[in-house]
This record gives sequence, C-alpha cells and structure tokens, in this order.
Amino acid sequence: MYQGRIHDEVRNILIENAEKVIEIYRTTNADNAHSYMEAFNGTAGTRLQLYNLEGDALLDSKMDVSNSDIETVLAGGISDNLHDRDSHYPIVGIPFQDESEQYALFLTVEPNAVEAEIMDSIHIMYIVILFFGSLLIIFAARYVVHPLIKLTEATKKMAHGNFDVVLPTKRRDEIGILSASFNEMSRELQQFDQMRQEFVANVSHEIQSPLTSISGFSKALKQKQISEEKRISYLNIIEQESDRLSRLGRNLLRLSHLQHSQHQLKLTVFRLDEQLRDVIISSEPQWSVKDLALNIQLEAAVIEADADQLKQVWTNLLNNSIKFTPAHGEISIKASSGYNSISISFADSGMGIPLEERKDIFKPFYKVNRSRDAAVKGNGLGLSIVKQIVDLHHGKIHVSEGPKGGAKFTVVLPVQWNN
Repeated sequence: MYQGRIHDEVRNILIENAEKVIEIYRTTNADNAHSYMEAFNGTAGTRLQLYNLEGDALLDSKMDVSNSDIETVLAGGISDNLHDRDSHYPIVGIPFQDESEQYALFLTVEPNAVEAEIMDSIHIMYIVILFFGSLLIIFAARYVVHPLIKLTEATKKMAHGNFDVVLPTKRRDEIGILSASFNEMSRELQQFDQMRQEFVANVSHEIQSPLTSISGFSKALKQKQISEEKRISYLNIIEQESDRLSRLGRNLLRLSHLQHSQHQLKLTVFRLDEQLRDVIISSEPQWSVKDLALNIQLEAAVIEADADQLKQVWTNLLNNSIKFTPAHGEISIKASSGYNSISISFADSGMGIPLEERKDIFKPFYKVNRSRDAAVKGNGLGLSIVKQIVDLHHGKIHVSEGPKGGAKFTVVLPVQWNN
C-alpha cells in the first residue's frame, strides 16, 4: 500500500516537473531545445535526457531508458519505470514537440548525498530498533514463559504424588492468579491425601483390633483344658468383636453411599416431632439402664425429607448423648420451628467436647478423648454419617457447649411446611 501510494506521488511530481521545464522553455523563447535542455540539466536536483525520433540521446546525461519506453513517449504516451524492481531511480518520460520536431523528454531525480545519508541513518535506526526490540521480546517471553515452565514442572511433581509444591505468587497478573489457584489446589490435594492416609490407617486399626481379639480367643478355645465359664466368655467376646466388624462394614458402606450417590433422597412429608418421639421411645432400654433424665420439648412440625435417613441422624445423636452421659445424668431434646427452618438440638450433661476438637468431630474415625476408646464402643463413623445426611438435606449441624456443661449438637433443616 505504501509503495503504491509513493509511486503515484513520485510519478505525478516528475510529470509536473517535466511539464514545467517544457513550459519554461517555451516562455523563454530559446532558440534551440537541445542547448536549453543541456543548460537546464542537473539544476534543482533533476537530470534530463532528450531523445529524437531516431531514438538518439541528445544530452550529456547517463540515464538507463529502454527502447520500448522511448518509442512509447515518441508515440505520444507517458512512460515510467516505477514498477520496475531492477531500477534504482524513478524515471518518467513525456512527449515534447518543438515546432516540427518531435522529442521524448525523460526526467529523473539527481542522487542526493544528504538523502542517502538520511536513508543510511534510517537503516541503522531500523537495525538498532530490531536488535533492542528482539532483546525486549526475549526478556518479555522469558517473563511469561518461565513461570509457565515452573507450573509445568510442579504439575508433573503433583502427578507423581508430591503435593508439597508451592509456586511464587508475587505477580498480580493472570499468571499470578493462576499460580495462587494452583497453590490452593495443591493445599487441598495435600489435605485430601493426608485425610486418605489417615482414613486408611483408621480403617486398618479398626479392623485389626477386633480381628486380633477374634484370632486370639479362637486359639484359646482350641485348648482342651478350659472351663465352660471361660469358653462362654471367650465366645461372647468373639461375638461382640464380630458384631463390631459388622457394624464397621455397614457404616463404611453407608458413608460411601452417602458421599458418592447423587440421587438417594426419597422425599416424603411427615411429622418430625413424631419421628423424634419414636426414636426416643425405641432407645428407652439404653437411657433407662443409666437412669438418665430426658427433658423433651418438641414443637409440632411437618417437613419434607428422607424419613429413613433423618431417623438415622436422630438415632446416632441420641445414642452419642446416652453413651457419653454418666449415670443419673440429663439429656435435653428440643425441636422448634422458625419461618423457613426447623432447629433440633441434643444436649447432654457429660464431659463435653474441647473447643479445639470441635472442628474435627465430623471427620471419619475421629474420636474425642481416645483414652476412653476401650470403655466406649464406637468406630468414629456415626457423626460423619450424620454430617453427610444433613448436608444432603441442605441443612447445617454444629456442636457447642450444652447448658449442663456437656456437648450440644444442633441441626437446622430447611422446610417447606411447618405447623
């Protein structure tokens, strides 16, 4: 585009200059066109060449003009070499008639040392710009590519199981945001991997303990000299440990089902207060044997939820309260309806849960005060199952200190109907 425009501009200027030369010649009433053109040649930075009808050059000026261009001009046309890539200087030819003589006048620009110097300076400037521009591009590319290379290396490490990878996040551009997101993902995966290892260790421990008891007492039963009383005791222990393994297997399956299934809710509309009463009555053997006092305050409430799963929630929470409440203690169970939610709480008068352990209480296999594990049965999965069920119902559960100093679990569920 630039060449096309500049060529047209140069062609017009040269034609205009040639016409001015002819016009000046005619106004000066010069006797001879040959001598006039020879005198004008080289002035104003231009060179002239004049050809007669035979194609002979009449002026002392070296100009590379083709025969075809001369013939074109002598025939009355205008020619130029602006589109000839082999030409170094622009040449334009126009017809010129002096009385009865027909000439071809060609005009070109005289080479200028100042212009050549300027062009050389421009070329040097281009080279300098290209050099420093290339350096800047290289530095800029390294500024962008280097953190991406680090990110790729960190990703490869993470793919091989090394989650302890941290990228620098001092930058505030998109790469800095990407690095911060990668670090957050790394921390999450590291926590997940730690939880997985702890989960496997806890499962192994929970399985190994009853298996060791079953194996040991089974070997003891093989002894011939064993009293009937010991045999019955050993069999009872084996039965209890077998039940413990069975409960562990059922809870693991239930927890896995709750964590991975997306459509397990079977919603029905039912009276929540009546369901809580049924759970309390069915647990009477457990709380009556410890002579526990139950403070029950249940407002009538209708909810749409999965009745079987919520029953599991209330059963687990009540059993926990019974389990950790000493004899002659007290358990308070309350249910109250709000504008669009129902709050259910279980509070006991037991030892409570230390503040620093409350954030971990819903993790699988987590047990408060592990020194009491031998005395209190359980595998630490009950509250994890409770949390999963409450989450599936878009509810919330939290633990706090009860009015009697024990633990208080509060479940808040959204409802569509309440009375």
